[in-house]
Amino acid sequence: MKIRRKHIISFVVLAAVLVLIVRAFTPAPVLVDSATAEVGPLRVTISEEGRTRVRQRYLITAPASGRLARPVLNEGDRVGQGDELARITPSPLGSRESAEARARIETAEALVREAEANVARARVEQEEAARGRDRAEKLAASGSISRERLERAVHDATVAERSLESSLFRHRAAVSEHEVAQAALLALREERGDARAVLSVSAPVGGRVLRLFEESERVVAAGTPLMEVGDPGDMEVTIDVLSTDAVRVGVGQTVWIEEWGGPDPLSGTVSRVEPAAFTRVSALGVDEQRVNVIVDLDETPAELGDGYRVTGRIVVWEQEDVLKIPSSALFRIGESWGVFVVEESVARSREVSVGQRNGIEAEILEGLAAGDPVILHPNPRIADGVGVETRTD
Repeated sequence: MKIRRKHIISFVVLAAVLVLIVRAFTPAPVLVDSATAEVGPLRVTISEEGRTRVRQRYLITAPASGRLARPVLNEGDRVGQGDELARITPSPLGSRESAEARARIETAEALVREAEANVARARVEQEEAARGRDRAEKLAASGSISRERLERAVHDATVAERSLESSLFRHRAAVSEHEVAQAALLALREERGDARAVLSVSAPVGGRVLRLFEESERVVAAGTPLMEVGDPGDMEVTIDVLSTDAVRVGVGQTVWIEEWGGPDPLSGTVSRVEPAAFTRVSALGVDEQRVNVIVDLDETPAELGDGYRVTGRIVVWEQEDVLKIPSSALFRIGESWGVFVVEESVARSREVSVGQRNGIEAEILEGLAAGDPVILHPNPRIADGVGVETRTD
């Protein structure tokens, strides 16, 4: 019995020594941060700075050469259509001035005809878009088309309505320019017999004085800019993006305007992507090709003025039910992407197919399932088969 008891004690001691040896040579698990693959919304945006600007602005110029009276208006003053903006005492009419006045009338007449044609075309497009919207609403009510197609039809109708409003604005401005040109020629002729003849420059549209170029009395030549007039309540935003990003931007995409000074972001839609790029030098001294994206605001706050700096986020891709993980879990495996999945406290390398990314989250097309735990910020100590321990704090 004593011999058998000694054998048992020796066996226990040997087993304990073996356990200690195994533990001594077994690496401790690597502490890691992890996240879970989940299904949820994902939005990809392009974020750039932009500037607000009045959609329709009208440049008021001197219709004839003469002495400009000191303006009584200041920047920001409200004016109504037909209100007097400036007074000019024309210079004596010579052959050159007479020819210039007649040429200005002919140019104004051509602009009126062009504006009338644009109004007619815009009205046809607006009526067609309105019919398309009505059809889409009926089909959507019966479930024949998707919500996206209905939203596209409604947006097209809204854009067409605004295009018609813009065409009507330009037509009114052209008509006013024609009337001013005719009045200028008449005033020049009357000035020969009346030294007190004064030419009144009136507002073609209602709004506010945006800029005042001439603040003092002086002699001006015909065509000299006097002021800009527009309606600050009808505002748009211009955002310049890299040309490589502009190819992903399309009319109708949602835009969120942030950092404009208010508590909540403003919503809008892309109305136009300008076809030509321009060169701008970046802060690092690198030439960049930029493209202007024009955004229509859904609502314009009264506090928002012309030329204000804003930040615009253009939504170029968006989906509600996407399998996604944090982008920090991804690493390169050759030309493909991979992640480390935690399986029973062991890191397992797995190749995945990645779709859309926004810098924070990434869409996973293949390789993972909802609920799979993935390791964030994998370091060189982590490899396939390495034991890991997830941080709990």
